Amino acid sequence: MATIQALAPLSVLLGLISALSWGTADFCGGVATKRSPGFSVVMAVQFVGATVLIGLALFTNEPAPTVQGLAFAVAGGVAGVIGLGALYQGLASGRMGVIAPLSAIVGGMVPILVALVTEEWPSSTRMAGFGVALLAVWLLAGTGEFRAAPRELALALIAGTGFGFYFVLIARASSDNVYWTLSVARLAAGLFLLAFLLMTRRPIAPRREAWGLTALAGLTDAGGSLFFALSAQTGRMDVAAVLASLYPGSTVFLARFFLGERLTWLQVIGVIAALAAVALIAL
Repeated sequence: MATIQALAPLSVLLGLISALSWGTADFCGGVATKRSPGFSVVMAVQFVGATVLIGLALFTNEPAPTVQGLAFAVAGGVAGVIGLGALYQGLASGRMGVIAPLSAIVGGMVPILVALVTEEWPSSTRMAGFGVALLAVWLLAGTGEFRAAPRELALALIAGTGFGFYFVLIARASSDNVYWTLSVARLAAGLFLLAFLLMTRRPIAPRREAWGLTALAGLTDAGGSLFFALSAQTGRMDVAAVLASLYPGSTVFLARFFLGERLTWLQVIGVIAALAAVALIAL
């Protein structure tokens, strides 16, 4: 326990870097999907990330993962891509300002609930930080609207549950091995999507004009997973997951600087809430 407490500041920092990386990936992937079919971009992102992580595993001469670790990695990859598919379907047919933040909140709550059973209870200050962080996610990514149609609610819950179990399973899979297990998770997700695209006869390769952004999204998405896994290794899994769930903040800021989108007053409050949440979690 003393070791985990000593490494807690590092865990918080890695969790925030994970949020920055995933938010950048979402921004790049979102712009790429305006130029190319969405599922093609998502599949390419998985394979780009897997290629980068395999390169790191070979460069560092990381030992092969255990069979149990591989099983958790495959399950995590499939859970993540199911969540992503539900999110994309919801964003395409529903209100983005409701579905995106709701799925992110559910994704952050699942690891908290699992950690309450598998680990010791966090302090009251840290629990308060979790609550403020989830509120910040809603304010950063949403529109302030709290009503959701049944279909929107169902898709958001499926997406959030998929993301939440991705956090849990990847944290478990990467407890002893990082690069190979994350590579396997990405390969499993990419092959799952490839099978879906072939069965539905949808375009497989992204259009040429989206290649650069897709590659950058794949690189930063892999970075998000890597820093999340390292954060979970050096601290608590629920802390890493909640901090990583703040990724809409970096997406919003990138949209502000590169696309000229203005921050709403709710998003400004969300930034303040996110900073407060980090302070509470880090105490």
